[in-house]
Amino acid sequence: VQLQASGGGLVQAGGSLRLSCAASGRTFSTYHMGWFRQAPGKEREFVSSITWRGSNTYYADSVKGRFTISRDNAKNTVYLQMNSLKAEDTAVYYCAAARSLRVGVSVPREYDYWGQGTQVTVSS
Repeated sequence: VQLQASGGGLVQAGGSLRLSCAASGRTFSTYHMGWFRQAPGKEREFVSSITWRGSNTYYADSVKGRFTISRDNAKNTVYLQMNSLKAEDTAVYYCAAARSLRVGVSVPREYDYWGQGTQVTVSS
């Protein structure tokens, strides 16, 4: 599976962005998908994830109520709608795919494939 993230950019605090992650391959619908982010000087952190059928979604406390993850298996794409953006949301955002999640949705090593990242910058 190859992943291509897009949709990042520069936005003012309080604004919105929608990230997309397009996947290659016919097995996309069998993967759990996640979004992580990494700010300069910080470790990669979990943002959100969605199960392969889209029936369950998970969010970090820091984004709950502001971000929404969704997927369109017919288009091999997962989305992250980000509203009410804050300066602390500034980071490179990565999408990732996991065949199975044995330990937990927020653990980076659970994910088998990673996209290249897209920069999100929120100005205050």
